[in-house]
Amino acid sequence: MAAMAMLMLGIMSACTEKSPYPGYQKTATGLYYQFFQQNKEAELPKVGDLMDLAICCTVNDTTFIVPNTVNTLPLEAPLFAGDFYEGMAMMHKGDSASFIVNIDSTFIKWFHQPTLPEEFKSTDVMRFEVRLDDFYPESEYAARLGAKIKKDSQARIEKMKADHPEETVTAAQQLTDYLTKNKITAEPTPSGLYYVMTQEGNGEKPEVGQMVQVHYTGKLLDGTLFDSSIERGEPISIPIGVGQVIPGWDEGIMMMSKGEKGVLYIPYYLAYGDRQAGDKIAPFSNLMFEVELIDFQ
Repeated sequence: MAAMAMLMLGIMSACTEKSPYPGYQKTATGLYYQFFQQNKEAELPKVGDLMDLAICCTVNDTTFIVPNTVNTLPLEAPLFAGDFYEGMAMMHKGDSASFIVNIDSTFIKWFHQPTLPEEFKSTDVMRFEVRLDDFYPESEYAARLGAKIKKDSQARIEKMKADHPEETVTAAQQLTDYLTKNKITAEPTPSGLYYVMTQEGNGEKPEVGQMVQVHYTGKLLDGTLFDSSIERGEPISIPIGVGQVIPGWDEGIMMMSKGEKGVLYIPYYLAYGDRQAGDKIAPFSNLMFEVELIDFQ
């Protein structure tokens, strides 16, 4: 902590010498920085926090090393005096800034190159343009990712329904008819998923991002079998709630507790939507899964 405090003191104490880069100030460690937007009243990130940021890196303002992209990066302790991480430690949520760093050290210590690429010179100007949208402890990453994926999934589902109104009505009627015929009285979740428990578990439910072990048998509503982990003799292990499986699974499995068995009745838009999946699952197919949540961690 003492070392970090001394580092921050050095960061915020700009050298008095005139900067060769108009508009930029220089920290005691040699980092040149310029803020375009700065919220000095807000909290600063800590080493280990994950940062959601938009970032662009150029050399001589012409060669793009990192294109203008959105990334999530952990804040690390500086790798060398005046590096990119030193600049990020100066930023508050919502800040935008520009940093000019040593090109040799950045390529060797941050990009893990053995030497500076021969197309560049030590006198070239390496500049990072950064906007820090948010930062948070690593422990929150899975939940935040799950929430974003869920939001994006909901938007896709609503668009799919709007683009295919007739198919949506037909599929909904097929699912309703199946449930009625088989005297299944389960209530749908707000998304339209139906779940019927057939064996209680221990009450302990998985959280977003945890690895779950699941045995399953998947069928069409007409009884056609299209997949079964039981036939293969081995359950699947997947991270749940982060978009690695169909939305109906992400929602349904997280409703279950360890050791629980049940049946998921999944409307087409929570399954494979308007696309073909394998040889047996046609577009707009409602699906049924017999599932067992064996374990999670």
